[in-house]
Amino acid sequence: MQPIQILLVEDNPGDVRLTREALKESKMHNTLHVAADGVEALRFLRGQGPYADAPRPDIILLDLNLPRKDGREVLAEIKADESLRRIPVVILTTSDDEHDILRSYDLHANCYITKPLDLRQFAMIVKTIENFWFQIVKLPPV
Repeated sequence: MQPIQILLVEDNPGDVRLTREALKESKMHNTLHVAADGVEALRFLRGQGPYADAPRPDIILLDLNLPRKDGREVLAEIKADESLRRIPVVILTTSDDEHDILRSYDLHANCYITKPLDLRQFAMIVKTIENFWFQIVKLPPV
């Protein structure tokens, strides 16, 4: 079985480390790719530059508050691109602002999760995301 390809778009090294640790404990074989900003994420998704051989992610975990190109812009570009729009995008951010939630769903985010401050809860959320999207949900073929 091929590993699950996960693209984490996150500029906080601590959150990257926590996500990586939570996924290491997973029963499902996965590969975590990390983009530190929105520009890098879109280059990865489009296979540009150093990402020419990058795999298509099965899911994208997207922070909203990113340098260079924020998560809202990245989400809008993903969902406007016919070749990318079916990749599930999970917004995983510290913002619980109603405007951010509404805007994300207007841009066709698949779900919106506010990061908890507690480290154990954060790890539980990452595991729950993986369980839901890869054991319960039926995803479209690539």
